[in-house]
Amino acid sequence: MIAILDRRPALAALILGAAASTGFAPLLLWPVTLASVALWLALVHAAPTARAALWRGWLFGWAQLTLANMWIAQAFTYQDAMPHWLGVPAVALLCLYLAIYPMMAAGLAWRWGKDHRAGGAPDLRFVLIAGAAWIVTEALRGWALTGYPWPPLATIWLPVLGVAWSAAWVGTYALSGLTVVMAGALTLLLVRKWRMATVTLPVLALLALPGYFPPFLNFISDDTPVVRVVQPNLDQEQRPRDDYAEANLQALLAGSGAPGPAPRLIMWPEGALRYLIEDGYPSRYYWRGDPRAIRQRIAAAIGPRDIVLTGGNALTFRPDGEIAAVTNSIFAIDARGMILGRYDKAHLVPWGEYLPWRPLLSRIGISRLVPGEFDFAPGPGPQSLPLPGFGTAGMLVCYEVIFSGQVVDPRHRPRFLFNPSNDSWYAKFGPEQHLAQARLRAIEEGLPIVRATPTGISAIVDAYGRIRASIAWGKTGATEYPLPLARAPTLFARLGNWLALAVAVLLAALGVAIGRRAR
Repeated sequence: MIAILDRRPALAALILGAAASTGFAPLLLWPVTLASVALWLALVHAAPTARAALWRGWLFGWAQLTLANMWIAQAFTYQDAMPHWLGVPAVALLCLYLAIYPMMAAGLAWRWGKDHRAGGAPDLRFVLIAGAAWIVTEALRGWALTGYPWPPLATIWLPVLGVAWSAAWVGTYALSGLTVVMAGALTLLLVRKWRMATVTLPVLALLALPGYFPPFLNFISDDTPVVRVVQPNLDQEQRPRDDYAEANLQALLAGSGAPGPAPRLIMWPEGALRYLIEDGYPSRYYWRGDPRAIRQRIAAAIGPRDIVLTGGNALTFRPDGEIAAVTNSIFAIDARGMILGRYDKAHLVPWGEYLPWRPLLSRIGISRLVPGEFDFAPGPGPQSLPLPGFGTAGMLVCYEVIFSGQVVDPRHRPRFLFNPSNDSWYAKFGPEQHLAQARLRAIEEGLPIVRATPTGISAIVDAYGRIRASIAWGKTGATEYPLPLARAPTLFARLGNWLALAVAVLLAALGVAIGRRAR
């Protein structure tokens, strides 16, 4: 098999990378990904030079990440300042950069994991070093140049919760590296080295059995707070009409339903309110409506113990009264029409919420993908807002949820996480993958996560990463479920990505020790 792959190594790397992308949501063909990574490891090991190993790593990564991120291309159809045809080439160009990280993993595995004096087939040392290298490079991809870890390899395990739950102990990046080690067991099986496969594969098969772990029981009483998620299914970015703000508010109020006996936390999507609702702005900015009147309309539609969490925008001003900054925010509004708190998104999306190198790029006619005159300003970082009757809520706007180890204020651990998002820009694969990453955050932190999006997929996820209620992509509706319980802080919640580093060091040290013993 290795000899067949090595006849056309570049083509083989591309095909294996493309096949590996099928493990991500919504296809979730994780056995295909595992087999593809196993064959890719064999292909990297067989490379005659470091340059060849790097090339095989880059081609694999480019094919895998390009197909996995192709949902981004649809965003170009909503911005007249950008050519619509540029979507697919732009994703392919972005992944020219993203593929550098699998390339580095391949290079490190080839350089430090292969016995260049003895040659021969892949061995346990090579597999362990490859796993360590993947951890380091995937974590680096989530940090460098503001970070873009989408999608981490570990998300293929969500259909196999027995494996996915290990993220509570080691985190997503380490689980991605251990996935490479699991694939390496198949590689060793391919070259008739049975020992590692006889241990790894039965354990994986056991964890893959449905129902292997007991269900998580949520204790419910008549007074247990209820979460209600509203999905208006209004495509916010298709050049909204003049009456869009009012039509959207009416749809959100209608979906919020009637008050019940239990207090309700009503959750609306990112950017749900197209009205300014804070007081104290210069009057000329209230052309869409009086903020007090808007808040009172919201208050009149909810019960006395209900709270609305909604996305919207906030403004700050210079001394001359001109706008200094715009923030992508979450507001908490109670039944009196009072704003209980506000969170400003901290981890902004380059090209979406701000244009990098604006003075240069704007001169040559390049714009950000989200229409608007102002770039958004970042907030201070993860925060927990106290909500009377519901505990504290951690806030994450849109893709802030994809950054492992960066979603919780460590000084004030929340009761749950709220993640409003606007995925209406993107093709269906994007929202599916977004929800998958939110589920991994729930597992890592031991906290429920609630996602509210305008067009889907909205979901209530328990602290074990399981979807308790959801509204499908492209559907209008609302869903209610008792607020799931939080778990005690997981090991990852306590130590964060230091655990990923520890696992990488341990794998590398074992690989080196095994290599020395073999000599």
